[in-house]
Amino acid sequence: MTILLLGKNGQVGWQLQRSLAPHGNLVACGRDTCDLGDFDQLRSVVRQVKPAVIVNASAYTAVDRAESEPELAMRINGEAPGLLAEEAARLNALLIHYSTDYVFDGSKALPYLESDLPNPQSIYGQSKLAGEVAIAAVNCRSVVFRTSWVFGARGGNFVKTILRLAADKESLNVVDDQIGSPTPAALIATVTGLALGALQQGQKMSPVEHRIYHLAAANPLSWHGFARSILTMASATPGFDLRMMAGDIHGIPTSGYPTPAKRPLNSRLDCGKLESDFGLQMPDWQPYLGRMLQLLSLKQNAY
Repeated sequence: MTILLLGKNGQVGWQLQRSLAPHGNLVACGRDTCDLGDFDQLRSVVRQVKPAVIVNASAYTAVDRAESEPELAMRINGEAPGLLAEEAARLNALLIHYSTDYVFDGSKALPYLESDLPNPQSIYGQSKLAGEVAIAAVNCRSVVFRTSWVFGARGGNFVKTILRLAADKESLNVVDDQIGSPTPAALIATVTGLALGALQQGQKMSPVEHRIYHLAAANPLSWHGFARSILTMASATPGFDLRMMAGDIHGIPTSGYPTPAKRPLNSRLDCGKLESDFGLQMPDWQPYLGRMLQLLSLKQNAY
């Protein structure tokens, strides 16, 4: 079985290379060889590889910049997934795609279910929802994983931003009224691999079946709480030169930190459907953060 992975150099794509390799012949592409904004190139790559599984880990992820680049965000996040679905249908292949908590407006009091009505408040969220809709409109086997607050040792993310600021500043304000689950890229990749194994063996999908799952780590908290946790763990990890400690991070409301894109206040995702269908239990994000900090410390001290 041939698996085509798009976005191999991103946070999730980098981890997927390990989790997908045991399942078949993995062909992994980065933006240099397969740019989702270039539809002719995208079709050409899929038709040349002829995969049984397409895993799309590539996306336009600049949430605030998307407000000034709506056409590009929509092309990559909204239109390209539909094209991939069409190619998957032509090959009778399975398409796996990743979406986001930003498809919701964040006004719900409880964690979001897959069946809750999306209402994105940003261009980024609208583009990701458009991608979901485009995939669902095509009669192909497809799985969409919605996730949130992704972090990992590869690429840019909130953890690395906090560590960088903590090395330079003495205090920091971070929003405390946006709640969500920090989700390790490694966890997303592991669950993808486990789900793929189940879908290729015991849990067969019909040729036109479309599924959406929420995939996020356990124990949600605010960005403020996450930032404090990062510094608490980093200060206990040898190798980090920090001017700022956890107590130097102060909570502020979203209104005190305006951004071009509106973020949902509630980004919690209910993962019960994923856990039930695949016999899983979503773990806490903290052990993953600890391992990430150890990796970053080792890399930092190697130079």
